[in-house]
Amino acid sequence: MKYLSPLLLATSMLLSSSLQAKEVSGVQLDDSITLENQELVLNGAGVRSKFFIDLYVGSLYVPSQIDNAQAALDAPSVAVRLNITSGMITADKMKDAITEGFDDATDGNTAPIAAKIEQFMGLFSAEIIEGDQFTLLANKATGVTAYKNGQAQATIAGEDFRQALLKIWLGKAPAQDSLKEAMLGK
Repeated sequence: MKYLSPLLLATSMLLSSSLQAKEVSGVQLDDSITLENQELVLNGAGVRSKFFIDLYVGSLYVPSQIDNAQAALDAPSVAVRLNITSGMITADKMKDAITEGFDDATDGNTAPIAAKIEQFMGLFSAEIIEGDQFTLLANKATGVTAYKNGQAQATIAGEDFRQALLKIWLGKAPAQDSLKEAMLGK
């Protein structure tokens, strides 16, 4: 009987830790999100840093767990969520990073989606502050719907744009290799 108590304690600790939402760099991540009546589950998350400064927590939500980038790119619907963790990010710096990301994601050939990129950049004209949350729902049927702090901002149609956007984090030249791996649950 005296062995039962430590066993129960260990079991309850393991169970309670597995039921808690994941936390990355002080950001509590939802185990699942529902956007446009679609439930997506947390696949993985990591920190985007530059010059030893944590800028945001990036997380990937998918219909069911995946372990490779191609599965995410092929999925009918996925979401990338960015939780801003630094006051160093401004709207201008975000636009610069997105421009660079699209350039890398398209091997320098952004011309076919230039108008869509310009439309997307408009979403980052308002001030960005620490604690802001951007969710980018990438749906094959409708395109990319951007949310800021839970409020839908705009939808940009086109599979070419959707693929390029996802490749910013999941492509061959991602924003940060370690973030890509973390988003893929590795």
